[in-house]
Amino acid sequence: MSISYDWLYVQPYGFEQHPLSDLLGQPVREVHLESYQYQTRDGLTHVTVSEFTHRAQGLGVTVYPFGSSEGPTLAVRGSIEQMPTIRATFDGPAPVPSYELTNGHATDVAAGIDVSDRAPGWGLGSHAFVLGGIGRAHTDQMNGTRYFAEGGGGLAAGPFGVDIAFKFVVNRFSTPVAHQVFNLPISVRGTLTF
Repeated sequence: MSISYDWLYVQPYGFEQHPLSDLLGQPVREVHLESYQYQTRDGLTHVTVSEFTHRAQGLGVTVYPFGSSEGPTLAVRGSIEQMPTIRATFDGPAPVPSYELTNGHATDVAAGIDVSDRAPGWGLGSHAFVLGGIGRAHTDQMNGTRYFAEGGGGLAAGPFGVDIAFKFVVNRFSTPVAHQVFNLPISVRGTLTF
């Protein structure tokens, strides 16, 4: 079993499509040298993104039901992580005047394959993993569901280790209209394995 503390840097992915095009019901494109960041194709609605936080933290526990010392094994991971705060305002035709996701966190469960070469004692060992999972997204404004794929690896000396992980997350919400938010969290994890 491994316990981790995660430092995440979250990047938006396809923000003009998900959530902006989903919310406005038409294609949205990024603009430059304007006081706003996006506009609809017809030019009638301008979108100003005033906040998108990138830094977050998380906690996780990974269980290896068949052990993990050398070779491939099953890994089951549960985690809680912060979600980015998003604040955007719409100037023009839109279903709502603003869009906010604040104080968000996600609870996830994943399963996949971990391939290890862990050394006995305090020797240097390594591992790599690929996981897929589902979860729940909770914010002050709305709750939703999510699914994701994650991959990464790390090094360990004795019970202490450091991992780097990359995740592709699709968050789905139903209010104010059905929409999705795509994120790419990149995390550095401090791990304790026993």
